Amino acid sequence: MNTPTLTCFTLSVTDHVAHLVLNRPEAMNTMGPTFWRELDEVLTALHRGNEARALVVSSTGRHFSAGMSLEVFGDAILLDDASAEGRAAIADLLAALQATFSKLESLRIPVIAAIHGGCIGGAVDLVTAACIRYATQDAFFCVQEINIGMVADVGTLQRLPKLVPLGVVKELAYTGRRMPAARAREVGLVNEVFATQDECVAAALQCAREIAAKPPVAIWGTKQVIHYARDHSVADSLQQMGWVQGAIWSNAHVREAVVAMKGKREPSFPPLAPLRDFGEK
Repeated sequence: MNTPTLTCFTLSVTDHVAHLVLNRPEAMNTMGPTFWRELDEVLTALHRGNEARALVVSSTGRHFSAGMSLEVFGDAILLDDASAEGRAAIADLLAALQATFSKLESLRIPVIAAIHGGCIGGAVDLVTAACIRYATQDAFFCVQEINIGMVADVGTLQRLPKLVPLGVVKELAYTGRRMPAARAREVGLVNEVFATQDECVAAALQCAREIAAKPPVAIWGTKQVIHYARDHSVADSLQQMGWVQGAIWSNAHVREAVVAMKGKREPSFPPLAPLRDFGEK
């Protein structure tokens, strides 16, 4: 897999599990322009490649991430609110940022977030795009944008209502309060809470290894079907289920899974096909 040189992250792939670590603890893993560029490049490489079958996202330092870097609101990105034309351009800028986090959601493999400390502002946008969220007992979640006079705009207000009750979303979004890990577990935002960061990351990696042992194309199909069902009617989703199953069904995969289970051995499945641009050799 061809991956870029990284300054905001570290990336490793072991036994088909990719582990992406936010690695600017001195800056509380804030999200500046380089962060966005590198994350977009990494996710594109993981999506196009076929070495990784699951992705774990964790972090370093005191907080998972303190959200948007202040430079995003300064000279690095200037939002022109002086004219209708300038304000119209804001939508295109936001679309680019939204598209990066949407790559987590549309990635061909499942994404597991291991969250410790503060998950603030843009970090909530990030983790709500993951499939599974684990947290440490000291973790907290904060829709910080309202505290700095703006509306959260990179995915939190669109994805959070799909994960927790609407009243909880509104409470967080209107007040900017911190939601502790125990409450996040209670309302379903996180799957499990762990005593330490090491335990949290270990659990996320173990879950990823379990996923990686399944047929990659069946995992791909399952992710497609779950997301489609989230956004469509039951009738439409059942119809889509038939199309997906008809496209990816494999007698060989089912046979291998059953034989391996009976033989008490690890099954072996082919990877997804790598993606190539049209005309690329």
